Amino acid sequence: MNREQAVARAGSPALGSVAAFVLLALLAATVAAQGGGTLFGDRDLLEWSLAHRPDLAVTLARVVTHTGSGFVPYVVVVLAGLLLGRTSRQRILAAAACLVCLVTAQAVRFSVMALLSRPRPATAHWATDAGHWSFPSGHTTTSAVTAGLLVLAVWIRAPRGRYVLASAIGCWGVLVGLSRVYLGVHWFSDVVGGWLFGLWWLGMAAYGVARFAPDACAEVLRGAGAARRGVLLPDIPGPGSGTEPARGKVEIASESDPGAPPPSTVHTGVECLVRAPEADRGPVPPERDVSQR
Repeated sequence: MNREQAVARAGSPALGSVAAFVLLALLAATVAAQGGGTLFGDRDLLEWSLAHRPDLAVTLARVVTHTGSGFVPYVVVVLAGLLLGRTSRQRILAAAACLVCLVTAQAVRFSVMALLSRPRPATAHWATDAGHWSFPSGHTTTSAVTAGLLVLAVWIRAPRGRYVLASAIGCWGVLVGLSRVYLGVHWFSDVVGGWLFGLWWLGMAAYGVARFAPDACAEVLRGAGAARRGVLLPDIPGPGSGTEPARGKVEIASESDPGAPPPSTVHTGVECLVRAPEADRGPVPPERDVSQR
């Protein structure tokens, strides 16, 4: 895939990014209009989580939620960048780009949180620690962006099993967001806002790469096409590769002197076949005289 095709295909993530941004803006406007109050379903889900909190489930939810913050997402996005590149230089640049994508997403998300200043649920309902404002959920946003970058890397580079791996990574991103509601530190609308923010940011980042770094985007999409077709063996020329085919000669010996090479006819791309000497031939059965019948 060339750079023109890569730029043309940038329209799909751009449309998705615009759609996610519009939904996020509508949700944020609704939260602001409510004065930071709850929206439809927020209190119902919080009450359900308060009524279903066995110790094992709370422990598992805490483990899942802690993977959505701290150093874990940054390690994961670096791994995604290393998977995206083919050469050492490409791996370093891709890892740096993934880090920039996550860090800038965090900065913009903090700005939105400070602008809306939505309060969290009451601290009496918390089953884990939390800080700052509520909308959009920071753990949800971070895990959504991280999961999206890792899904992209797996989808491009995994020779097989990409559906299973991508589904598992996507489920992790969803569970991190749901764990915030289950542990009582976020409203469900905060989590929805984090998912929409992640989709908007990933789509905008994909469009930016395709628009301003078309060569890198074309290389990534070329790798995705090769992965879908399977792994190709290196150094094996194919049609149109520019490698000359092997040349050989076909020599047809006369019946009288099979050992002497007669004038040969050259055919391209055909292996050289030489008839065996008479002594190496197997015995030929005698011909039957049909006139005796």
